[in-house]
Amino acid sequence: SFVLCDSAMGCGASQAAERKAQTRKANQTADGVMLEMKTGCGVINLTLREDAAPITCKYIADAVKQGLYDGKTFYRSDFVIQCGLHGSGVEPPGSLPRNETRDSVFISNTRGTCAIAHWDVPDNGNTEFFINLKTNLHLDDAYGGYCVFAEVADEESFVIVDQIAQSVLQQGSVSIEAVIVK
Repeated sequence: SFVLCDSAMGCGASQAAERKAQTRKANQTADGVMLEMKTGCGVINLTLREDAAPITCKYIADAVKQGLYDGKTFYRSDFVIQCGLHGSGVEPPGSLPRNETRDSVFISNTRGTCAIAHWDVPDNGNTEFFINLKTNLHLDDAYGGYCVFAEVADEESFVIVDQIAQSVLQQGSVSIEAVIVK
C-alpha cells in the first residue's frame, strides 16, 4: 500500500453517483493487491490491476518497497493528479520494459484509474503515475496509450483524491510522507 501524506485543503464538489459507479466497477473487476496511500487529507485505497498490467504493477510495488515515493509530492492537478520522482533528484529504478496498455485486459483512462505517465514515446514510463480526475479517453491511444495499472477502490478515496487536486491547485504540491505496500 502507498502511504501518501499531505497538508491538504477542502474537497471540491461531490460527484457521489460517479464515485459509487466507479467503486462498484473496481470492486467487481479486481481482487488484486491493495495500495493504501495515507495523506494529510485521509487515505486513498487503490486496487492494483495485475490482470491488465502485471509488469507495471510489479514495477510500482517494487518502487514502493524501495521507499522511492517517501518524501515526494503530488505536483500536478488539472485533469489528473500526478506524483513520482519528478524534480526530486532521485533516479527511477530503470524504465518499464514496455507499455502494457493493450497486452492483457484493456482498462480505459476513466475517472479514478491510475496510469503510468510517459513522454511521447510509449515504452519509456517509470515511477511517474497519475490518477484520472475525469474520464480521459484520449489517453487510451495518445502516444501508444497510457497504461492503467490500478483503480481507486472506494468512495471515501475519491473524496481524498478530489481534496488533493484542490490542494495542489492552491498550494502547488502535496507532500508524500511514506508509501507502503500491503
